Amino acid sequence: MVFLASYISLLFSAGAYAASLQQVTNFGTNPTNVGMYVYKPDKLASPPPLLVAAHYCTGSAQAYFSGTPFRSLADQYGVIVIYPNAPDSGGCWDVHTNATLTHNAGGDSLGIVSMVRYAISNYGADANRVFVVGTSSGAMMTNVLIGAYPDIFKGGSAFSGVPFGCFSGATLWNSQCAQGQRIMTGQQWGDLVRAAYPGFTGIRPKMQVWHGTADTTLYPQNFQEEVKQWTNVFNYSTTAQQTLTNNPLNGYTRSIYGDSFQAILAQGVGHTVPEQGNDVFTFFGLNQAASPTTVSTTVPVSTTTIITTTTPITTTTPITTTVPPVTVPTTTAAPPTSTAAGTVAHWGQCGGQGK
Repeated sequence: MVFLASYISLLFSAGAYAASLQQVTNFGTNPTNVGMYVYKPDKLASPPPLLVAAHYCTGSAQAYFSGTPFRSLADQYGVIVIYPNAPDSGGCWDVHTNATLTHNAGGDSLGIVSMVRYAISNYGADANRVFVVGTSSGAMMTNVLIGAYPDIFKGGSAFSGVPFGCFSGATLWNSQCAQGQRIMTGQQWGDLVRAAYPGFTGIRPKMQVWHGTADTTLYPQNFQEEVKQWTNVFNYSTTAQQTLTNNPLNGYTRSIYGDSFQAILAQGVGHTVPEQGNDVFTFFGLNQAASPTTVSTTVPVSTTTIITTTTPITTTTPITTTVPPVTVPTTTAAPPTSTAAGTVAHWGQCGGQGK
């Protein structure tokens, strides 16, 4: 009997009721049928912050859940994490339509925001601590959400993406933008952000962008264009207030332009820059969450599906030693057709790190 009692006690102390990734349906307006999954740690901060984690092209919510550090950090700091799943057959996000680039107009961005609003209303998430992080296509979506929904998000972190509106056009893939040939002034880039929600008068969410100098999928010039865009939005000088070398890793240079914007360039790194979870949580202030308290693991949704992960996704990428010049090529590849096959052909390397 003593052994049985000890065994039962061990089960409870070891997390017998460990949280899992759960699918959510009927969460609100979802014009493009974005799939939605949520991770609620067994212990939550009070009230819990909310993080949207957007996967790369060819990826999925489950892969991003398994292959990035955000789940373990959520456990540590009591943060609810939403993992959206792109409806496109190639796993890419809609970051090009007028609907997704406009506040409350539709597209994938509205589906994600509907889930955020649902989480605030139904899970008690803190509306003043809502953030988004993403990789590659998910980094593009991060830029979109920060630009079109500054009333919802308080900060974003984009790993190897492009500026807000850079992919705008008729098709999912935009060769001109991808190859770093869509070059505009800071004012022009900033105007795209302001036009996404012209009635917004509040405080803009903070922004952090990451890029590798050896990225041959989304050329490094996109990093420079992001810097021009967000410094203009925040009315910062394009000259950094502070530059930190070998930060957070050797070969990385962090340029801080003000409290609301910083940009990190990774020397010799291709597509994509590995997600730096601790750095992201520090930037968002999520590592300062109140001590988590135990909560029920039941998610109040109309339909739930437990997702079992059997094979973790590696996030290690060999570093490319050849660094292409930031100057862009003079020839533009013809964009692919809008078929799923054409899209995946371009995005096949967009995950990097085995993604």
